[in-house]
Parts: sequence; C-alpha cells; structure tokens
Amino acid sequence: MRWSSAFIPTLRDDPADAEAASHKLLVRAGFVRQLMAGHYSLTPLGFRSLRKVEGIIREEMDRIGAQEFRLPCMHPREIWERSGRWDSVGEEMFRLKDRKQADMVLGMTHEEIFAHHAAELRSYKSLPQIWYQFQTKFRDEARPKSGLLRVREFTMKDSYSFDLDDAGLDASFDRHFEAYRRIFKRLGLEAVAVEASSGVMGGNTSIEFMVRSEAGEDWIAHCAKCGYAANVEKAQSVLPPVEDGPGLAAPEKFPTPGVKTIDDLAKMDGGAPGERQIKTLVFAVDDKNVLVLLRGDHKLAEQKLVDQVEAQSIRPAEPGEIKRLMGALPGSLGAVGRDDLFVIADEALRGRRDMVTGANEDGFHLRGVDVERDVPVKAWLDLREVADGEGCPACQAPFSVHKTIEIGHIFKLGTKYSVAMGASVQDEKGASVPIVMGSYGIGLERNLAAIVEANHDANGICWPVNTAPYEVVVTVVKPDDVECHEAGEQLYDKLAKAGLDVILDDRDERPGVKFKDADLVGFPYRVTIGPKGLEKGVVELVRRRDGQKSEVAVEHAAETIVEAVLDERS
Repeated sequence: MRWSSAFIPTLRDDPADAEAASHKLLVRAGFVRQLMAGHYSLTPLGFRSLRKVEGIIREEMDRIGAQEFRLPCMHPREIWERSGRWDSVGEEMFRLKDRKQADMVLGMTHEEIFAHHAAELRSYKSLPQIWYQFQTKFRDEARPKSGLLRVREFTMKDSYSFDLDDAGLDASFDRHFEAYRRIFKRLGLEAVAVEASSGVMGGNTSIEFMVRSEAGEDWIAHCAKCGYAANVEKAQSVLPPVEDGPGLAAPEKFPTPGVKTIDDLAKMDGGAPGERQIKTLVFAVDDKNVLVLLRGDHKLAEQKLVDQVEAQSIRPAEPGEIKRLMGALPGSLGAVGRDDLFVIADEALRGRRDMVTGANEDGFHLRGVDVERDVPVKAWLDLREVADGEGCPACQAPFSVHKTIEIGHIFKLGTKYSVAMGASVQDEKGASVPIVMGSYGIGLERNLAAIVEANHDANGICWPVNTAPYEVVVTVVKPDDVECHEAGEQLYDKLAKAGLDVILDDRDERPGVKFKDADLVGFPYRVTIGPKGLEKGVVELVRRRDGQKSEVAVEHAAETIVEAVLDERS
C-alpha cells in the first residue's frame, strides 16, 4: 500500500468529547470515526488491525478443536421467552417489530440460538462439541462512552461448549481458559484472570480476564503476593479485628438533629465513627420489603446481593416507600425490633456490640446496640465491597483494588439453556439428559482499544507487531529525488515479497509531518530513506516502542527488517 493513495485521515487535535487515551488516539490516528453515540465505523487501518485480532483468536479457537458458525443477528421473541430472558433482560436489549408486527430482538448474545441448534445433537457420542462465531452484537447502553470501550454495536467472538456432564464442562472450560491466556499474550496484553459474577448469563462459575487501566470501569482486588484476583462484585477480604466495648443492657435513644449520613454522625459530638455504625438500606425484593445491614464505613456490592438472593427483581426502595415502611427517611433508619421485616446482615456485623443505628424516627438514633441480641437477622451474607489495603482472603497480605478493562469472560452455564431449548442427548444407558453448556466471549473492538490503552506514549500508538495495521512504514524523505524514490520502491518490494505488511510513505510532505504521522499511527518499525543516508549507503531503522535507532546498510536492510519483525511475531 502507498500512503499517497491510502485513506488515513490523521488529526492533530484530540476529539473534544474523548477522555480515554484509546478513544483520542484511535480517532486522531484515523482508525475509527463515530457515526452516532455508541456506533463507530472502522477505517481501512482500523479494520486491518481488527482482522489481526480476529485472526489470532480464530487460530487459538481452531487449535482447541472449535468449529466456526455464522448465526443471525436478529432473533424472534419466542426463543428468548423460552429461556426467560425476554423478561429478565432490561432496556439494554434492542427490541423491534417487523412488518407483520412480530416481536424481534437484536442479539446481545447467542446462548439461546446455539442451544437451539444443539438440539439436533442426539447421542453422547456426538459430544463434546465446541462451536464459535464472530458476529455483531447490540446492547442499548444508557451512556456509551470511551470510544470503543463502551458501545452499542460491536463484534464478539462467542463460543459455546456442549458436554455430557460437569466433568466434560470442566475440561472444555479449562481448554478455553488456556486458549484465552494464549490469545491475550499474543495480543500484547497482560491479562489477569479474576473471579466474577455470572450476572444475567447465569451459571455457577465465571472468570473475567482483566487488564489494568485507568480507562476501565471494572474494579478488581488483586494480591501481588499470592495472585488472588476477583472482581469487587465477587471479592472477599480479611478485616482487622475490632474490639467492642461492653455496650448497654438495652439500646438507648438519643437525639441526632440534622444527621442524615454516616459521616454526619461520625462528626457529631457524642456520635460514633463509621466502623461503629450500622448502615440500614431498604430494598424491594419482588413483592417483599427487605432490610440490608452493613457496617457504616462499608459500601454495598449490589451484585453480591443480586447473586445471593433468589428473586426476579431487586431494587432500592424509593424515599416515599421507605417513609411509609419505616416511619423515617434514610439517615435515621434501623432494624432494631423489626421482626416484621426480612433482615439481611453483612458478615462484618456478626457478633458486634455497642453499635449505633437509626431509631426509625427522624433526628434520633440508638446507641448500645448488640446486633445478635437486638436485631432480628434472618440471613448472614457477604455483601460488602472490599477496599484497597484490606487483607487477601488467601494469604492475608494487603491487596490492591484498581480499575481494569474487561477483555474476556468465560462462564460455566450448566443446563439452563439446553433445558429451555430442548437440547438433550441419550447417555450410555439410553437415558435422555440435558447437554451441559459453557459460554466464552471476547469483544474484538474492546480488545483493540485495550491494546492501545496498554501501548501508547505522548506521540501516539505503539502497536505490537501482531496487531499493527502495517508492520513497517518505509518513509521516503524526498520522493521527487530519483535515487530516494528508487531505493524506497526496491525496499518496499523486497519487504512485501518477504511477507511483511508494509506501507510506503511516498507523499509529497515535509519529513517532520511524515515522522509525526508514523508515530501517531504507531507502525512498529519505520525505515527512513533520504539523500544523506544513501550517500553513506545506509537507511535509518527506528523501533517505535522504545525509539531505538540504528543505521543499516542498504544492501542488508530488507533482511535486517524482516528478521526484526519475524522475531516479534507470534
């Protein structure tokens, strides 16, 4: 490809609405253009890099014996009703009607469709199977942002395993786990595998692959000492012991005028620090009102509540609902003596005495509360969100909590979808048993953005060789100089014939413009051909990731460059 005829619309300034580095650079370097919120067009450069990502994933999926499908994006309502997700999935699913007024959805995932086709399997002898596809997915994100990191339309590799039993699922899951490790290593990403919530997907085991980044929206707890890692939706930690006083014989009410928050009470004379307070939250769980209790200085990990409480819907109660139920507004709520309500308490409150909580009367609290004596707790659960510096549950060393980008997610689904879709086989004894499924996803555009987040500097993108749109740019400083032009053409031809992805910068532009563009786009290697170098019989070779420069004899340039590129390919 010659730059003079290529469409590479580089920009000098960051887009006004961009915050993430990948968003800024992918737009400035001419890889993407926004059509509307959450929808991006890939330019030829962007599509070349995306195809590199896709190729690596395809190679590793084929390596574990997976077979590639291509399924429709649009699905009938009925198939989602059979799994129960027509009602359980919220507004993030695009719904539409065709001309016959039949309800349709744009697929946000394909568990139902693959399970539907798996119903054609008849015997255990057909198992195991691993099926996958690259397909467009649609999710109606309420707040699409950060360029390709949170969008409404994207490409996903989703694969599905079909096994006779849980042991087979374990084997398929492990094969995907190792395949994902290889994929992310080849993409140039340092991925950490973390325990996660299965959420709307269902199943009992879920692993996310995360890359540390300030542009991320997921928080994980990670122990550098032993390697423990978990999403904060799932993470546990060890808290330092707390010494409680003897407390009182019974809770004592005291006035707290103007106190509406944990912090207000902590600052008030005669109040209590956050660790000595009980935070009371009210939730509507299906048709019941439930009180959720935490230590005052702890945050609720709401997904933990969702995962551990069986319900069709869980939501925080509205202020009006709370006032009618409790007799007070948030800030003065408590569970002392509320035997009429289902009370769930976080494990960090177990055994605590001499605590302070709301009196269910605006402007009043209770002190001297003994949780197990005074509060009718019906269930003890791990509900709190872990915090940076708390003890690792595996080795007790302090762990860190930091932001990450999710680049892959694997689930053990079990039989949820196979039962719903009638996907069963005869086992060795002739009995009909539901197929045991797993689901495994990688978002391609999200990984493209993650690569940029992990590989950039002040001058632009620093693509790893495996995912660069072109591995080498041959920059001709003076294309109107006959000797420079011919040397550039010859080197370009040799590199192309050797199998390298190479672009020839033959534009009639100032050298500084060409160098800035090459750095911005992020080609792994730049070869500069100019009159001064040719007088000495050399060209300049620059490695983008660290700026290392070297002069290479013209007659050996092609071999040197090919060797450098091949050493980095994987």
